[in-house]
Amino acid sequence: MKKIAIFPGSFDPYTMGHHDIVVRSLKLFDEIIIGIGYNSTKQNRYFDIDLMVSKIEEVYKDIPQVKVIVYNELTSTLAKKHNANFLIRGLRNTTDFEYENSISQMNRYLNDELETVFLITSPPIAAISSTVIREVHRYGGDVAEFLPYKI
Repeated sequence: MKKIAIFPGSFDPYTMGHHDIVVRSLKLFDEIIIGIGYNSTKQNRYFDIDLMVSKIEEVYKDIPQVKVIVYNELTSTLAKKHNANFLIRGLRNTTDFEYENSISQMNRYLNDELETVFLITSPPIAAISSTVIREVHRYGGDVAEFLPYKI
């Protein structure tokens, strides 16, 4: 049976931290679906969702095991539709764990076939967050080294 994992997130923007998690996950799973979801708690995206799709697809253009989709539904429902039994989540710190643990429990309740796999972000990029990258970019700072593509 093929091991399919979904890496869900708003990816606004998709950072080197996210890329680190995907590259390392390729050793664990046969297929990884990067699912760009609409976050109901966020009003507006900073980076256009179509731009993010094209930039992420560009990063993995030579890696057929990775695909990118946009979704607007429960992640547990998305997983069922794509026959994915795993969710991938990156953890930078204990605050991330507290937040992700609650979501993991709910996803497991909604889909008892769904396991969440937590990977600890590699130390050199653990401080990178999409929120910080957005703020630096918004005020004209150079974010090139924090993104696996050019903006």
